[in-house]
Amino acid sequence: MSKVAVIIASDYEDSELTVPVDMLREEGHEVVLLGVEKGEQLDGKKGEASVVTDGAIADANADEFDALVIPGGYSPDKLRMHEEAVRFVRDFAKLGKPIAAVCHGPQILIEAGLVRERRMTSWPSVKTDLVNAGAKWEDASVVEDGIFITSRKPADLEAFSGALLKRLESTSRTSGVSRRA
Repeated sequence: MSKVAVIIASDYEDSELTVPVDMLREEGHEVVLLGVEKGEQLDGKKGEASVVTDGAIADANADEFDALVIPGGYSPDKLRMHEEAVRFVRDFAKLGKPIAAVCHGPQILIEAGLVRERRMTSWPSVKTDLVNAGAKWEDASVVEDGIFITSRKPADLEAFSGALLKRLESTSRTSGVSRRA
């Protein structure tokens, strides 16, 4: 199975972390929660979820993972101010590995300079930022373009998570073996 990195800071959208993580784990994928610091307790903005990070983004290497998930809420806005988080996202893009961002998640993709000429979706308030950065914004539950999988909101999480699971399955089939470290 695949090894998936999830980058988060405090005030993430609770369900945008828990739904994809639970679906990935149910399918047997290893999920690693990465924050600014290892062992940091991070609470969701609604107070419905609380997690402890498995590692620090600065210590992580994109080579060790098969995909990246970026939950929304206020977390991506905080992470885009951290150089190591932006570098980590860029490294995934350079390696051509799937990057799945929901709601406000594309904010860090903008900061990393990865959205120009890409079809994407997001929470409506991020639309103008994506368009101004050169993305082609679409109002759809899931938009896939190259390595990117984006969704708008919590109501889209089943479709979002399903698209990521399908991508991981197809990547695993085409490589013949898991790239898991």
